[in-house]
Amino acid sequence: MEWWWLDLIFDVLVACIIAVVAVFLAGFVKRQVRNIGRRHDRFDETLFNFLGTVANYTVLTFALIFILARFGIQTASLIAVIGAAGLAIGLALQGTLSNLASGLMLLAFRPFKIGDYVSAGGQGGTVKEIGLFTCELTTPDNVQVFVPNSDIWSGPIQNYSAHDERRVDLVFGVGYGVNLKEAEQVIRDTLAEELRIHDDKPIFVKVTALGDSSVDLTVRVWVARADYLDVKCALLQAVKEAFDAAGIDIPFPTRTIVKA
Repeated sequence: MEWWWLDLIFDVLVACIIAVVAVFLAGFVKRQVRNIGRRHDRFDETLFNFLGTVANYTVLTFALIFILARFGIQTASLIAVIGAAGLAIGLALQGTLSNLASGLMLLAFRPFKIGDYVSAGGQGGTVKEIGLFTCELTTPDNVQVFVPNSDIWSGPIQNYSAHDERRVDLVFGVGYGVNLKEAEQVIRDTLAEELRIHDDKPIFVKVTALGDSSVDLTVRVWVARADYLDVKCALLQAVKEAFDAAGIDIPFPTRTIVKA
């Protein structure tokens, strides 16, 4: 019994060794996990920085449990207390943890990247930052918007910058008395003057609907993503002017009121 202090010194030395090794190992694991994100472009660095931090604290937590067990402290009850506390904190921060989980999914699967124009979570804008809890968007009128990640991940995500080409869809209504072949030719002649339209993709000009007051011709052409809005606006004006020059009527809804 008089040598109990030797056992204590031995336990302290073992605990110190475990602590030193744990700190070294935790730092090593953290760096290795983070380096995975840095070495591979398809992985998001923010995600692996977070995972590296989680790995670091996981190693340190196990080391603490081993040290306590070395001194004869019952760790089962401690683990139960930590688990209960974690459950309580999880329930209290349910919304925050939902955003965190959604943020990890966004960083892992990367449905969009910084600089893309997206519509998600009921908002549309250019992605400025993808965080663990929110994403920062800038709207076309230069308004900064922070969208919770759970709102983005739980709904449809439209990425308008995912592809280099986009299709411009336009509908032009002409009167029922108009020669449809002539109207189609006027549209095709107008399209031929727009040099930004891609010639390697088929140009679609067909009658697609018979409306209450007009026959609708649908036009579909392909352009570069950067030219989408400019080409769309230019074609609307050019076709309208071409119809006016050719005497092609563009009807509009009318209402006749008959008094009893």
